[in-house]
Amino acid sequence: MATVEVILADKIKGLGVEADVVKVKRGFAANYLLPSGKAYPATKGNLRHLEKLQAKRAEREGRELTDAQTLASKIRKIRLTLALATGKTGKAFGSVTTMDIAKSLAEEHQIEIDRHNIDLPKAIKNTGDFDIPIKIHPEVQASLTLKVHAKESAEEETPEEESSDRENASAPRGKAKAEEEAGEA
Repeated sequence: MATVEVILADKIKGLGVEADVVKVKRGFAANYLLPSGKAYPATKGNLRHLEKLQAKRAEREGRELTDAQTLASKIRKIRLTLALATGKTGKAFGSVTTMDIAKSLAEEHQIEIDRHNIDLPKAIKNTGDFDIPIKIHPEVQASLTLKVHAKESAEEETPEEESSDRENASAPRGKAKAEEEAGEA
C-alpha cells in the first residue's frame, strides 16, 4: 500500500499529536485526515510552518500539565467512602470496581475521571482502607484514599416480624377477599 507523510494539526489517539510528521496510508489521509483539517500534507512549505504547530503543542501540553497537577492535589485531599454489601458472616456479595470509584468521584466531588485511569489490579471484595493510584496525566499520578465499609442491611427482620408475616401469608385467600369486599361496601 502507498503511504504519505502528513503533519498532524490535532491530537489523534493512536497516531500522534499536533506537529508530528507521520506516515499514513494514502486513503486515510485523502479521505479523513486532510478533509477534516486534522492534518496537512507534508510539503516543503508546510514543513516550514512546523514551528507554529510545535508552539501550539507546547502551550497545550503545559496547560494540560498544570490542570492535571491541580486535579491531583484535589484528589489527594479526598477521602472517599463506599459501602459493600456483606452477609451476616462478613462475606462480600459484590465488589468495588473502578466504575464504582469513578461514579462516586463524579457524584460526590464533581471530578470526572476515566475508569481506565484508575489503577485497581482487581476489584475490592473486602472492607478496609485502600490507597488507589489514579493516573491523571502521563507525568502526574495521584493517590486516592478509599474506605470500604459494610453496607447496613435494612432487609434483616426480627423473629417477631417474620412470624407475623408467616401468619398473614397462611390466611385463607377466600377470607381475605371477603374482608376486602366487606370493607368496600
